[in-house]
Amino acid sequence: MTFVKLRRSRNENVNDLKRFLPTTRAEMEARGWDALDILLINGDAYVDHPAFGGALIGRFLEARGFRVGMIAQPDWRSTDDILRMGVPRLMVGITAGNLDSMLNKLTAQKKTRGEDQYSPGGETDRRPNRASIVYSNLARQAFGGVPIILGGIEASLRRIAHFDYWSDSVRRSIVLDAKCDLLIFGMGERPVWEVARRLRAGETIDQIRDVRGTAFAMRKGAWESLPQSRHVTEKKVLFLPSFEEVSTDRTAFAEMSRAFQYETNPGNARPLLQPHGAEAVYFNPPAFPLETAEMDGLYDLPFARAPHFSYDKPIPAFDTVKHSIVTMRGCFGGCTFCSITEHEGRHISSRSEDSVLREIRALRRMDDFRGTVTDLGGPTANMYKMTCKSEDIETKCRKLSCVHPEICDNLVTDHGPLLQLMKRVREADGVKKVFLASGVRYDLAERSPKFIDELAKHHTGGQLSVAPEHSKKDVLDKMKKPDVASFERFAERFSCASEEAGKNQFLVPYFISGHPGSTLKDMVDLALWLKERNMRPRQVQDFIPTPMSMATTMYHTGIDPLTRTPVYTAKEMHDKRLQKALIFYWDPAHHEMTREALVKAGRRDLIGTRPHCLVPPAEGKGALSIHAQRQAQARRRMGEKTGPSPDRGRQGRPRG
Repeated sequence: MTFVKLRRSRNENVNDLKRFLPTTRAEMEARGWDALDILLINGDAYVDHPAFGGALIGRFLEARGFRVGMIAQPDWRSTDDILRMGVPRLMVGITAGNLDSMLNKLTAQKKTRGEDQYSPGGETDRRPNRASIVYSNLARQAFGGVPIILGGIEASLRRIAHFDYWSDSVRRSIVLDAKCDLLIFGMGERPVWEVARRLRAGETIDQIRDVRGTAFAMRKGAWESLPQSRHVTEKKVLFLPSFEEVSTDRTAFAEMSRAFQYETNPGNARPLLQPHGAEAVYFNPPAFPLETAEMDGLYDLPFARAPHFSYDKPIPAFDTVKHSIVTMRGCFGGCTFCSITEHEGRHISSRSEDSVLREIRALRRMDDFRGTVTDLGGPTANMYKMTCKSEDIETKCRKLSCVHPEICDNLVTDHGPLLQLMKRVREADGVKKVFLASGVRYDLAERSPKFIDELAKHHTGGQLSVAPEHSKKDVLDKMKKPDVASFERFAERFSCASEEAGKNQFLVPYFISGHPGSTLKDMVDLALWLKERNMRPRQVQDFIPTPMSMATTMYHTGIDPLTRTPVYTAKEMHDKRLQKALIFYWDPAHHEMTREALVKAGRRDLIGTRPHCLVPPAEGKGALSIHAQRQAQARRRMGEKTGPSPDRGRQGRPRG
């Protein structure tokens, strides 16, 4: 186990030490501080850039007058490391980082990833498993009664009883296992500011129990008599099935998941409570999203836009996003396998054009910026400034997706604001190229031919990522994704627009194997669909059941919680590999498993040398040479050893 040494260069002056949030006593002293108000403990390396959640919250609190320090990836074997700046006056904030720590470490096959993108040099031993719990318990040892506030995506997605893929079990709410005083879920700016402000005003953490977007533990005798809600119009507490019920009864787990999903709109969500034995966890309604002016203020903060100067190895994730710009947050797609909606919410919070252009000027001041904005987007680039046509309707709506099974009539799908932003950014001084690399929602893009034309002409660098995910309607319905015909129409339009622009460009489609609802026969049909279109995908996500998503509920229970109907899911590792191999039917490294999958699916007719076949036979006429077979086997073994998934469960940027 190795840890970065925090070092001080001979050439560092006081201004250098003050450029980042303090991480050492020396940096505190450079600011004239003898103590911190708030200490942040972060599972990621400290990169002072708005794409990194720890830095975003730290700068947000600093701008409101708090003395904030950051300890990134501390040594968790003792309390010495997290005590290096002393005991904070108000609170300790803890995040596991931009990804769930287990998802960050392990693949869908439960193998250790070859790289941790959020650690120096990609090192994989810089954070513990279940980092939120480990850091929280460590902080309790170090800081005694100082309030411990848990936040970030790991805490957010594990706040209720949840299925944990890596232990193949239902785990308690992380509030209880981490023994934190308060958990902040979702995008945390509003809740953390209110909590910090009230602590500074003299309230105790036990008095701060009414903040939206927070959860906390309640002891025996404190929760049993709370008035229970019986109808969605009642603002009383909705009791979820208990941990004991959902850990032993899969139907109860599905009902918990269903009830929870319908209480995620801040406009109409009720308080929730989930018993865990004698204890219970209480959840306030979600926090309201930031308005445009608040988003602008957030991204106008004085980020150094660089990793902390103590690191002598690059941070891979920073290299991915350092010249990118976030224009919005949130996603109303409601894809069942994706955790973005669960964490960021369905409401789209967008920045103003002027705010984005100010960040362009900040990019120009970076030494290595050469005029290319690598991404202008967010979870979905073309949801910028899209909203419901009526605030009253949006407040009352309980739909889980604005675009499935079809695009809602109340959704304003105008691409005009995004087209104007794209134009202004590409015409800004110092900008040569602007890409939309975070992906587009093609069913929305279909409604704006001009957007597709502009995308192809100005904002695609030869390849554009899109995510059809599958070709079968039944599987796509389980994902809450549009019919594949929508993708085909978009692909045709994009191809024509690229040709008209005189550019040779193509789409890079993402597909998911092993998703709930997808059988081996469905994957064979997908492989045939790909072959008919001469498509050879290189980006395939082996489905990973991330905590709290609807698809994870289907995986664990075998029940679709929305329709309450049975769902098949491939659970055995070998079955998952067979499904993935079918998408790689064209790659000799996967021929052996593809043949096995075809035999198991009853499709031996697709093994052979005829035009409709997917793979050649293993032996005899048409088989690969022994030399080619050995090369393929070597490539497959290398891929199994080192090949991390290209997309880590759709939890957030960067895609990996």
